Amino acid sequence: MGIIERIKEIEAEMARTQKNKATEYHLGQLKAKIAKLRTQLLEPPKGSSAGGDGFEVTKFGHGRVALIGFPSVGKSTLLTMLTGTHSEAASYEFTTLTCIPGIIHYNDTKIQLLDLPGIIEGASEGKGRGRQVIAVAKSSDLVLMVLDASKDAHKVLLSTDGHAVMMFIVAISEGHRQILTRELESVGLRLNKRPPQIYFKKKKTGGISFNSTLPLTHVDEKLCYQILHEYKIHNAEVLFREDATVDDLIDVIEGNRKYIKCVYVYNKIDVIGIDDVDKLARRPNSVVISCNLKLNLDRLLSKMWEEMGLVRVYTKPQGQQPDFSDPVVLSADRGGCTVEDFCNHIHRNLIKDVKYVLVWGTSARHYPQHCGLGHVLQDEDVVQIVKKKVFKTVLTMVLRPIDWVGLSYCGFGSFQVQVIFRFRSIGCVNFYGQIELGWVLVRAKVDKSNCSS
Repeated sequence: MGIIERIKEIEAEMARTQKNKATEYHLGQLKAKIAKLRTQLLEPPKGSSAGGDGFEVTKFGHGRVALIGFPSVGKSTLLTMLTGTHSEAASYEFTTLTCIPGIIHYNDTKIQLLDLPGIIEGASEGKGRGRQVIAVAKSSDLVLMVLDASKDAHKVLLSTDGHAVMMFIVAISEGHRQILTRELESVGLRLNKRPPQIYFKKKKTGGISFNSTLPLTHVDEKLCYQILHEYKIHNAEVLFREDATVDDLIDVIEGNRKYIKCVYVYNKIDVIGIDDVDKLARRPNSVVISCNLKLNLDRLLSKMWEEMGLVRVYTKPQGQQPDFSDPVVLSADRGGCTVEDFCNHIHRNLIKDVKYVLVWGTSARHYPQHCGLGHVLQDEDVVQIVKKKVFKTVLTMVLRPIDWVGLSYCGFGSFQVQVIFRFRSIGCVNFYGQIELGWVLVRAKVDKSNCSS
């Protein structure tokens, strides 16, 4: 029996099992088994070559955004509208068969936008090049899930006498949204979620240590032990800092989950009513647009900028005006936004020469503010780096190992200077210098016997 068949069998068993207090341990074990099988499904087969038929493209710019959606929802048209890059669009499905990149120039930054082929239900199992599409989505900083708003239709059933007996809403786009979310989560992508506050560490001995800082309602010690034993883990330390679920614990044990933000983009709003547009626009993390009429594209760009959390920091050389043409772009989700992150972004060795920095902007209490390496920068701040004095640094390095200095008069206008340097590796070194008639005569020799221990 293959991995996919085993997953289907376990899912069927979970569907048949009634959820109650008596079956929660059994359901937890089944969830752990499915997570292990899905991880094995994503692993490349042993003995296969390194090459493949993927369509990964090189990262470029200050961030990467992936377009995910079913076929013929307007992904290629949206890429053309935002970037100017031509991506073939037609009225039939699967027009795009590979990854097409484009660049969005917005707020002095460059954001890479990827038009990926449409995925269908079962993409996580390899249907329709779904694995390649999801692999590219994992490397993105933001996912735009494009949905067809025109497929949300109102239908009314009429009785034989002409009176309405039932009215319901067929929300196909909402069903597509749930299918896409399920396919992405099955391969380790967690949309609009944060990592669970669970500390987990494997140990060599000592058994399993289970603790929590608050009462737990979803997981207890027995269920945690059973899940860890399913992974053949018998020595570990587990600490719950929040009321997490079984799925959260499995995600922490797996350790390969990617938590990424997602914006739901409802396209083709020009063919539905204003009330339906208002309902879609009020949904969390959602933006309504029309690529055909170029409606609300500015709102989509601002929403992308807000979700990516990019921070522009401008540099100011000493004695000069700030350079507003080429900002240093930081991100709280990728590396951080402190002064230390700013220096490392310029050069990794710059941090050694920084004495302090001067900051102008919303993060400063006054202009300018003397800040250290831990200061958190905000968007459009101006930073001037003040370096340490090179001569003072060198002089400190030279004078630090001096152990003793002596000066003696030799007569006839000459002086003798003796300096003892103490080094950890060779002990003491005596340097003799003689000043006579304006000439400096320097003699040096190693003389450990004259140095006190």
